[in-house]
Amino acid sequence: MKRYDRAYFDRWYRDPATRVTDRAALTRQVRLALAAAEYLLERPVRTVLDVGCGEGRWGVALRRERPRLRYTGVDASEYVVHRFGARRNVVRGTLGTLGALDLGGPFDLVVCTDVLHYVSDEELARGIPVLAALVGDGVAFIEHFTSDDEIEGDLRGFHARAPAFYRRLLARAGLVPQGLHVYARR
Repeated sequence: MKRYDRAYFDRWYRDPATRVTDRAALTRQVRLALAAAEYLLERPVRTVLDVGCGEGRWGVALRRERPRLRYTGVDASEYVVHRFGARRNVVRGTLGTLGALDLGGPFDLVVCTDVLHYVSDEELARGIPVLAALVGDGVAFIEHFTSDDEIEGDLRGFHARAPAFYRRLLARAGLVPQGLHVYARR
């Protein structure tokens, strides 16, 4: 079983030789998600839910852009919740347990990046409808990688699903693609 401990995050997020992203790339991604959400909402984003948030890096970057924004992160890592939970508002949970968490919501922006392709079909079936409900009238930024993508980084536990699999899964939950990993409810 994969462990999302400090060594994992050191390897994939901090070590210059193996990291998959850096602060500048994260900032661009956050700005894209905010701009798309605010364009579709026709107002500033006030609340964000980040599912599979890891160390809550999105929360830090989002608050640089919108200091008054309310951020909630959900992650399965005991290490993350112990180290960053109180400071970055990260609670323990998974995509499949979203329905059992008292998260409030719906949220203006629901973020789920680099998660779906590591989750079992059963957990996706449980979690995606709940995630879509937490979007409400807001917007989702759901980055997933497929069998058609060239992947760099952590391949352990990667599910190489066809793009059509995710299109059907998200459509059944009522999420309509807007482009660039952005989804909105019908």
